[in-house]
Amino acid sequence: MSETNPGKTTAIVAYITIVGCLIAITMNMEPKNAFARFHTRQAFGIHVLFHALAILLTYSGIVYLALPIYIFYFVLWIFGFLQVLNDQMKPLPVLGEYFQKWFTFIP
Repeated sequence: MSETNPGKTTAIVAYITIVGCLIAITMNMEPKNAFARFHTRQAFGIHVLFHALAILLTYSGIVYLALPIYIFYFVLWIFGFLQVLNDQMKPLPVLGEYFQKWFTFIP
């Protein structure tokens, strides 16, 4: 059994909406798992970025950017989810390294 398998369920839960991400944070409190922590930070970053951009677009009235943002979110989500399924810890393109630095409060 590899070291990543115990945290795989937690990592999968993290990618299922922002609520799933919050549940994954509590699931990884004890015992802590580096694989789950990595993917929880990546998923949290994806969800927060999506919600922040959605709020920004809503109040700015720039409707034509909605579709590209949904596509960007979906591509990042698929990339991260496939990383979990393949037991890999590659950061997301462009933003993954920043998510690891910014969300150090996630255990």
